[in-house]
Amino acid sequence: MSTLPLFDDFAQLVQAQRPLIDIRAPVEFQAGAFPGAVNLPLMNDDERAAVGTCYKMQGNEAAVELGHALVNETVRRPRIQAWADFYRAHPDALLYCFRGGQRSQIAQRWLYEYAGLVIPRLRGGYKALRRFLLEQLQTHLPTRLKGVRRFVIGGRTGSGKTRLLAQVAHKIDLEALANHRGSAFGRHMDPQPTQIDFENRLAYALIQFFATARPYLVFEDEGRNIGRLYLPRPTFEALYDEAALLILETPLEERVDITLDEYVVQAQARWLARDPQQGLEKWRADMLDSMHRIQRRLGGLRHRQLLEMFASAWAAQQRHGDIHAHRDWICFLLTEYYDPMYDYQLSRKGQPVVLRGDAQTLLQFLEIV
Repeated sequence: MSTLPLFDDFAQLVQAQRPLIDIRAPVEFQAGAFPGAVNLPLMNDDERAAVGTCYKMQGNEAAVELGHALVNETVRRPRIQAWADFYRAHPDALLYCFRGGQRSQIAQRWLYEYAGLVIPRLRGGYKALRRFLLEQLQTHLPTRLKGVRRFVIGGRTGSGKTRLLAQVAHKIDLEALANHRGSAFGRHMDPQPTQIDFENRLAYALIQFFATARPYLVFEDEGRNIGRLYLPRPTFEALYDEAALLILETPLEERVDITLDEYVVQAQARWLARDPQQGLEKWRADMLDSMHRIQRRLGGLRHRQLLEMFASAWAAQQRHGDIHAHRDWICFLLTEYYDPMYDYQLSRKGQPVVLRGDAQTLLQFLEIV
């Protein structure tokens, strides 16, 4: 086949969540990729580095020759097989390299010649799709968001905002996209994505939201920063400016229960699943690290009180396996650290408060909007 197909309908690609074969080297993939992409590289990191050095020293022709020598018949066969296996399992898949140039053309040609498969490649590769997504976040999506009814779920820490959001049909879960709960104790075991990955995920989520006619958009009250990641300013402003605020009100006792489940029960289970021998100790170290990060804002005396209560709860858990002693420091953390900070932030918000109530009240309101 003299001409193999190109694909450049990026909006359709995102809306349909088409699978992607990313043939860049692993180091490139780790720096940033797209939702639904799997890394099946044409060259590994060492091979790519060698070809890149050759290109700088001797030019393109010598680099291409070296690339073919490194990815020889023996090496290429299993790589072609991996692409073919993925494509047969996902017949709507597309493939790409960085600029849609030599690497993706080689992979596309090999797939046709060795496996008889015709797989479209992205015109312009990773760079073109990334540019499209950035343009969406910077310009097109903010304009469209301003024409949508937007509701922000606010509420004190532990009130169950994320649980409420999970029950809403028309939503964007920013914390899930950022893999962070949005607070000093918000880190998960697995690291946050790169800023590039977060922006790509956010653009995908918003484009998919607009792909269907939806009456409103709901999201959780966040700052522009979520952990070490940040929302692009145009998107952040378009989401939150003039959005209506729904305040989730939950009794303190229930907030302690929710926080105990998230910070202790679920977190310890995840650490133990990863490391049955040292998981609990690693959880303890992670919690102490979070506590030390809030020392300045909490103040010396209250910080010492928090540490003492945590040490007492940890000792009780070690002696009796009882996690309920952790309720004391959690209640202290909520009332002495989170609540004053929330009250101050709420007093400075410009959004109108449309409704205050429990989860059922807010859900009933959204059903009739």
